[in-house]
Amino acid sequence: MEQLKHECGVAMIRLLKPLSYYEQKYGTSRYGLDKLYLMMEKQHNRGQEGAGIASVSLDNKPGTEYMFREKAEGKNAITEIFSRVTDEMKGELLMGHLRYSTTGKSGLTFVHPFLRRNNWRAKNLCLCGNFNMTNIEEVFQFLTSQGQSPRIYGDSYITLELMGHRLDREVERLYSEARKQGLEGTDITAYIDQHVEMANVLKTTMTHFDGGYVMCGLTGSGEMFAVRDPWGIRPAFWYQDDEVVVLASERPVIQTCFNLQAGDIRELEPGQALIVRRNGDSGLQQIIPAQERSACSFERIYFSRGSDRDIYLERKRLGEQLTPAIMQSISNDVTNTVFSYIPNTAEVSFYGMTDGIRKLNHDVRIEKVVWKDIKLRTFISDGAERNDLAAHVYDITYGSLRPHEDNLVIIDDSIVRGTTLKESIFKILDRLHPKKIIMVSSSPQIRYPDYYGIDMSRLEELCAFRAAMELIRERGMQQLTDETYRKCKTAPLEANHVRAVYAPFTMEDINRKIVEMLRPEGMQAPIELVFQSIEGLHKACPNHPGDWYFTGRYPTPGGIRLCNEAFVNYVESQKK
Repeated sequence: MEQLKHECGVAMIRLLKPLSYYEQKYGTSRYGLDKLYLMMEKQHNRGQEGAGIASVSLDNKPGTEYMFREKAEGKNAITEIFSRVTDEMKGELLMGHLRYSTTGKSGLTFVHPFLRRNNWRAKNLCLCGNFNMTNIEEVFQFLTSQGQSPRIYGDSYITLELMGHRLDREVERLYSEARKQGLEGTDITAYIDQHVEMANVLKTTMTHFDGGYVMCGLTGSGEMFAVRDPWGIRPAFWYQDDEVVVLASERPVIQTCFNLQAGDIRELEPGQALIVRRNGDSGLQQIIPAQERSACSFERIYFSRGSDRDIYLERKRLGEQLTPAIMQSISNDVTNTVFSYIPNTAEVSFYGMTDGIRKLNHDVRIEKVVWKDIKLRTFISDGAERNDLAAHVYDITYGSLRPHEDNLVIIDDSIVRGTTLKESIFKILDRLHPKKIIMVSSSPQIRYPDYYGIDMSRLEELCAFRAAMELIRERGMQQLTDETYRKCKTAPLEANHVRAVYAPFTMEDINRKIVEMLRPEGMQAPIELVFQSIEGLHKACPNHPGDWYFTGRYPTPGGIRLCNEAFVNYVESQKK
């Protein structure tokens, strides 16, 4: 219900035949652009703040443009971009990007792809990615210590400058080789274009970074690549036949756009790069040694499209596994209980939840109790007006419950900040006069920020954290806060010390405090929270063990450091 923002979606296409081949077979010379458009639209769920595309034409003559880029802001960015695309932008290499910001930075300047220009084709570099780097200060210092002066302090630009620097060195290496072989003039250029080793560039670039990423790029000489972080935090899938090589953030996007089966598509493995050379030869190379797999579980719970075969089944399992806890909450009184969900991402887990009840030989009463109605208009700036509008973002189906007789079980995929529950959901559900409201989350309690691409970066925004800190205050445990602060301040890389603030409390302790904090004044119906367990999460999503937002077990040193710094910032802000 509280929309989380994800760090982006990517799409890449390499046409392996001449453009005339696609025009003859498919009736259009824009075959690649049309497929790129579809791949981006099918991933629109991943980014609605802006979009961009890039293309490279392999055979354009000197004096004519061969590397193109278009960008736009807003939810209609994809349509706007492709309305501006001209025939000259048709190329064999195509790349698209959809953006959500987790940095708070907005404007066309921050929309991918990013382009580094040069008169040598091989030194032109265009980058986009689904990423968030946690050690950008260290990389910035590395660049400046070499005498470079990046124009913008941000992970996208700094990544571009570092990789561009390494690409320059690769071209210079090939220039020296060509001269040693006696080549001159344009023969040197041709030699460079045909022999660039992007693996060299990636190996000397990506080892500097800590974070979750799928980094994608094109060069002016016709190299295409995508590299995944060594923990496998961010997802990428790819496919190849004799006509195309394609890559996207989600598997069903490739399935739908190219009419394929799930088994036709491969996942890019942690630390691995898919590299397509200028001549169309492609292959996988291990750029960084793979670390313990920490693929993001939130991709399965929330972000990725539920049309993926495996994700659909996983979300159903997440709902079904909650059946015992739900039955306990309603005292096994299924007859006098209505089951529903918060639209739209919780729908599949709702199916799993109701399947679980039916397996206990119960008839299930299902109603569409909640409707997503309007969106808050940003031009209204007054706080009171905003709060009043926020209370009406959702609406209810009147008469869907028997007042004072029926329990209401309502499932959502996650409970993050709790703002929408407090300001809208609980208030309108109370109008139906349920005997009891059981609010179910198909994910566990979100206790820690994410630093790898999800917009939940401040501890104090998380209702579970606020509940734990309130319990510490109520029980006179200030010493725990002080000790945690001291460790976070003095040893930020030693361990995630913030985990200590949850240790004295059970999940039920925190649940009760969350209810107390989020319960609107004057509400009549009792509320109970049911969260997914960590064990249940891993049972439902066994191949995506990344759970740091729930457990605090960050896979990288940068994540640990940033979480500890967040606690320091929180404590110091409370003292002001």
